[in-house]
Amino acid sequence: MFDIKWIRANAEAFDAAISRRKGVSVRSSDLLAIDDRRREIIASLNEVQEKRNALSKQIGQAKAQKDEAKAAELMAEVAALKEFIPQGEADERAVELELRNALSVLPNLAFEDVPDGVDETDNVEYFGPNGSPATAAKARAPKPSFAFAPKEHYEVGVAANGDMDFELAAKLSGSRFVVLKGQVARLERALGQFMLDLHTTEHGYTEVQPPLLVKDDALYGTNQLPKFEEDLFFTPHGDGRLALIPTAEVPLTNLVRESILGEEVLPMRLTALTPCFRSEAGSAGRDTRGMLRQHQFNKVEMVSITTPETSVDEHERMLTCAEAVLQKLGLHYRVMTLCTGDLGFGAKKTYDLEVWLPGQDTYREISSVSVCGDFQARRMDARYRPAGEKQAPRFVHTLNGSGTAVGRCLIAVLENYQQEDGSVLVPEVLQPYMGGLTSIGGR
Repeated sequence: MFDIKWIRANAEAFDAAISRRKGVSVRSSDLLAIDDRRREIIASLNEVQEKRNALSKQIGQAKAQKDEAKAAELMAEVAALKEFIPQGEADERAVELELRNALSVLPNLAFEDVPDGVDETDNVEYFGPNGSPATAAKARAPKPSFAFAPKEHYEVGVAANGDMDFELAAKLSGSRFVVLKGQVARLERALGQFMLDLHTTEHGYTEVQPPLLVKDDALYGTNQLPKFEEDLFFTPHGDGRLALIPTAEVPLTNLVRESILGEEVLPMRLTALTPCFRSEAGSAGRDTRGMLRQHQFNKVEMVSITTPETSVDEHERMLTCAEAVLQKLGLHYRVMTLCTGDLGFGAKKTYDLEVWLPGQDTYREISSVSVCGDFQARRMDARYRPAGEKQAPRFVHTLNGSGTAVGRCLIAVLENYQQEDGSVLVPEVLQPYMGGLTSIGGR
């Protein structure tokens, strides 16, 4: 959400920045025209209020002088003004809503160092603040080599033999669901617990178990509403509705909504392992086989609440936390900086971690790590008071990232650790979560 005062003071800069975002035709003049009408209405109301106050004073003077005719004349003028005020206030509310709606569907402004582009083909590989391909490669596992043709995750023996059942899920719930059983279910649970333990014990995140159903206000705060309503699942609740969370980013970030924090509690780092629910509207025909694109999936989410001065550094830190998951699992991956045409609605900059899937012979996104600046904070009215300062509270900055998508990580483990006999080796860091098992499945 943008501050219309900032847009008015920086109209040219706003137009230059918003023009970089895909599919946005709105310019500052459109928004300022609405704000001009709002300001005119407010000015008229103030003028009427001032005139009414002046007339009321004159009525008192006329009565004091026992000039009843003059008092009656003035009271008639006041009555006429009173009739204008309710309509003026209604007009003010209507134009303020119009302005809010116009601002709420505008995406965030990208940082200057975000590459321009149209879609994912224009994303740029990223090697760290001072990195290079050679140095970055040292921290990443190499691509695995196979003496046989690697299979996709749903074809790997341990999954194909009934522990990954799409037909049964379709009977229960329809397409884009899966039933995991036996050792595959245990492996997925192990992945989630491993990620959660890593982020809480080594990366300083506080574990949270948030509600899975949230109000519209929470969705608005993290910019799922109003633009992405069709991607959500809603259920009636009382006189309104609640939504199943599309990501734990929603409840975690909204933990600070409508509050003023002390600077000493920042950065606030939160993590949660939750189911996530998405309708996948607009993805018809994409990834229809396997677990890549599901209506329900588990994900470990990371959220940081910071000061404006530290949010860029926090973004780099959050990226390393997500990378650590893949590094400890021994999975080959790359990091991509998303271009302006692929950048998420609320992000100023996003890194995607793409894991190598040998069964598909390609990289697939497994984590997105984004810095949002004060874009979400303004929608949530989430602020902090700088230490030792008496100035007005400032908006916090928010960040979010997958740490990582558990289902997609399961896919990566199945494909990268598959053996010719259909079994799957268990990565060393997961073995304690698997009761010491070193492999699952096989003949």
